[in-house]
Amino acid sequence: MTDLRQQALDYHEFPKPGKISVEISKAAETAADLSLAYSPGVAEPVREIAANPEAAYRYTAKGNLVAVISNGTAVLGLGNLGPLASKPVMEGKALLFKRFAGLDAIDIEVKHRTTEEFISTVASIADTFGGINLEDIKAPECFQIEQTLKEKCNVPVFHDDQHGTAIVTAAGMLNALEIQGKDIAEVTIVCMGAGAAAVACMELLIVCGAQRERIYMLDRKGVIHTRRDELPDHKKLFANNTDKRSLEDALTGADVFVGVSGPDVLPPEALTLMADNPIVFACSNPDPEIKPELALAIRDDLIMATGRSDYPNQVNNVLCFPFIFRGALDVRATEINDAMKVAAVHAIKDLAKQPVPAKVLEASGFESLSFGREYIIPKPMDPRLLQEVATAVAVAAVESGVAKSELPEKYLRIE
Repeated sequence: MTDLRQQALDYHEFPKPGKISVEISKAAETAADLSLAYSPGVAEPVREIAANPEAAYRYTAKGNLVAVISNGTAVLGLGNLGPLASKPVMEGKALLFKRFAGLDAIDIEVKHRTTEEFISTVASIADTFGGINLEDIKAPECFQIEQTLKEKCNVPVFHDDQHGTAIVTAAGMLNALEIQGKDIAEVTIVCMGAGAAAVACMELLIVCGAQRERIYMLDRKGVIHTRRDELPDHKKLFANNTDKRSLEDALTGADVFVGVSGPDVLPPEALTLMADNPIVFACSNPDPEIKPELALAIRDDLIMATGRSDYPNQVNNVLCFPFIFRGALDVRATEINDAMKVAAVHAIKDLAKQPVPAKVLEASGFESLSFGREYIIPKPMDPRLLQEVATAVAVAAVESGVAKSELPEKYLRIE
């Protein structure tokens, strides 16, 4: 049997290289068609857009177009492999935008010498698109890049490695806490990892009610605390005034472990230190911080999630990013703000509590699924995500004042 490596290479090469292509959306069969598509007819929308830039949403594909942009400094879990090596991933992201939300997406890989050059390049082309999805950019540069581009661009800019992970994590976490009978405002959280995803996950959990002083974040040197020197800004946000130094110290009495670090860094015996009814999100891919079978052998009162599709409760960004952009673009949002992220969290969270349709069970390979310890997050193939998440995001954009257009009719539900 052909191994996975060869299957993947064949998938990307045949029947033609790559995973995306461009299609024509208007008639182009006659001379009359071409005179409208290009010269002289094209001059008319040009004049309209020159007079009113918002007309680009009427006469071009801008409103349904996302740029997936990377510099290749943090490609998957493979590290800094450069822009060109990131292209298969960016094409894959474009495929997911189209498959799940009907959005056209173009991958753009940027070579640059400085962070400022990258920012300048992206800002200079941003008006071509309805939204910018940043991808596979290492910390701490990713924080400056996203924040500066949000300030410079008139379209939403979203670093999915940060916020997509955070949104799905928060949705699953709120459901897990409910099942375990715990209040997010009272739990102690241990976060293994201090990169972009870790910081975004913790910040969004704080927005959802977690207490910053009850979060212990660890990097390769152990617990991030106030007496450590030369902490970068993103780590200072989680420098705890504590005598805890090791993972075991932090886990003692903790309710929640969130791993966004690397494989097998959570020793099974350390789980015995956690409080009753603990929650473990071991999201390192492809190998989690602890394998579920090891964790569940130690703690049968545990709720477990990973980033893998072959275990229950997969934390998968595809549950949110296509639909967040769909909702944002449909109301011409100028940004994706906290209100929109929290709306997505609750839409995903609530969907997991609804009965699962037969077609979702079939596509996911299950005979039955119901809300509980092994089903706290919807399955990626659930078609209801589009309506639920996009609607929630679009409504939140309008209500928070960042939308430039009214709510489309498709989002207006009959109560």
